[in-house]
Amino acid sequence: MKMLLTSITALTIGAGAALAESPATDLSKMSWDDIVAQAQEEGEVSWYVWYFQDRFRPVVEAFEAEYGIEVTIPEGTGQGNADKMLAERGRDVGDIDVFAWGFNDFDTVDVTELFLPLDMLPEDEGRVGELLGVDGKGHVVAYWGNQTGIAYDPAHVDEADLPQTADEIAAFWAENPGKFGFNYEKGGSGPSFFQNMIRVTADLDMADGEVSDARLTAAEKGFALFQEQADDFVVTASNVDSITRLSDGELWMVPAWEDHLAGLQNNGEVRGDIKFYIPEFGMNGGGNGVAIPVNAPNPAAAAVLIHWLTSADVQTMFNQTFGTAPMHAEADDSAALVPNAQRANQTAWGAQPFRGELEKAFIEQVILER
Repeated sequence: MKMLLTSITALTIGAGAALAESPATDLSKMSWDDIVAQAQEEGEVSWYVWYFQDRFRPVVEAFEAEYGIEVTIPEGTGQGNADKMLAERGRDVGDIDVFAWGFNDFDTVDVTELFLPLDMLPEDEGRVGELLGVDGKGHVVAYWGNQTGIAYDPAHVDEADLPQTADEIAAFWAENPGKFGFNYEKGGSGPSFFQNMIRVTADLDMADGEVSDARLTAAEKGFALFQEQADDFVVTASNVDSITRLSDGELWMVPAWEDHLAGLQNNGEVRGDIKFYIPEFGMNGGGNGVAIPVNAPNPAAAAVLIHWLTSADVQTMFNQTFGTAPMHAEADDSAALVPNAQRANQTAWGAQPFRGELEKAFIEQVILER
């Protein structure tokens, strides 16, 4: 669900000549009141987001009531939305008003060519335009903070005994065979877990995206930790499968997304007593951002929606409703599953293409050899 890997890893876009002048280029010269008035005249805005579409639709009803602007959230996947956005970049007017993507995915394209500068938004120092080393360059802002960690059943695992290091995880496997599970596909929580276990065991610099035989050979020290105890852990089918089996009592510990778990708990879909923590060895976090394509059909309405999505009040509501890490300095994060102190254990997602090659090697040498 979270932090999408797209097929765009080395995209060079010479879009300047292909992109026609958009009416949105005048927004920076307008007052905010005039932008809101133009947005209400446009009367509609499309938000291309790849997850929780059915949950976001009732959420944006408050925006519709406040501004009188109808929001359309189409069905679509992350890859499909990204492909559509890129395919439309040469059109005078596209279909997408607000485009949502993993914040790190925006780093794979030239955001200054594809998206409008957001200097038309009212000044707000609490808004987040840079996240875990990825700079939105004034064209992308964060609206959704997420974090991977480990969900656990407090009926079987005491908080004081939570494993915090790779060695302690291995010891838990040995002492409790078949009670720790993780996925390697269909969701990023499992990959975050095994990549960080390998990182600390093999002393890898995941910020370096260079691929070499030497680096992949070094990673085998981390693979060995899993190979030696292959009978002690369970491989699950997905993020959802992991949490379902934890809630059902089959498993005691599983990697999970904080916001995913909180959302399932809020909806009564899994047990409310399941707890979550970020181990000291570190697990990946980040967030998702929004931007306005330069050929957006309703650019003023797009700006107003982004202003609303990134406000302190809406970020507080997202925290309470979805369990997200707020992306505004003044938002209330008291509904989060972890205390702020644990967020110091957050690590950035590994750089490509090394991260992808590491995952491929892990699947071949660990998962398929079990």
